[in-house]
Amino acid sequence: MTVKYHQNGIWIEKMNDTDYRIGLSEKGQDDVGEVMFAEVSENKGQLDKGDAIINVEGAKAVTELTLPFAAKVIEKHTDLEDEPDLLNKEDRDKNWILTVTDVDPAVWGTLDTELIFDKEESEEQ
Repeated sequence: MTVKYHQNGIWIEKMNDTDYRIGLSEKGQDDVGEVMFAEVSENKGQLDKGDAIINVEGAKAVTELTLPFAAKVIEKHTDLEDEPDLLNKEDRDKNWILTVTDVDPAVWGTLDTELIFDKEESEEQ
């Protein structure tokens, strides 16, 4: 399974040829701080690039995380609303948000393979 990252603070794991799981990356955890509240998007079915997938409130920030590509939702992690502290975990089996399909392979190829905490740092390399 391949894991990639997006600068908005999410990880995306390719689970098989068609399905991908999305969760809160270490960068996202650092940006938000300890998560105290989470509200997973009610969107079902097709999501467009830029659609909200979750609203989180943490010790450092309140933010809305968005999808960096179009995809179809096949599963959402419903436990997050009752147990938002799962997003503080490093284990991707616990801090995932959505499972999606129908991701454009070309867009998948543009995502970062390394976790980058500072966008300026990535531009210098």
